[in-house]
Amino acid sequence: MKKPPFTVGQVGHFGLAVRDPEKSAKWFERALGLRKEFEFESGVAVGNDNVTIALFKGKPSPRTIDHMSFHLRNMSILRKALAYLKKHKIALEDPGHEIGPEGPGSKNMGLWFHDPDGYRWELSVQGGK
Repeated sequence: MKKPPFTVGQVGHFGLAVRDPEKSAKWFERALGLRKEFEFESGVAVGNDNVTIALFKGKPSPRTIDHMSFHLRNMSILRKALAYLKKHKIALEDPGHEIGPEGPGSKNMGLWFHDPDGYRWELSVQGGK
């Protein structure tokens, strides 16, 4: 197979169907520190310098993607993120064992949680350092 003449860069944006775009935008602002970037006919976009998530009114379908992962710089920040998510009562997976390897034998460490529409999110540290 021939290699494409381009390299995929940073995520520009991706869209998610949610029940209530404004309510979901507030959750992303609180849970992940994203800011409201703009509104459009059927929704609102939230993001930061790394990613934009377009939240559009529709029927949520969390099974369409297993999860989306955002990398953090180090384990200290991941532990602070866990404390923050707990404080704000974000729906964490694996209560009591929230931080763990991304998979069997993986050096990458992560924690997983769900938004109000059931989509699964991860914060991770590559190499677990």
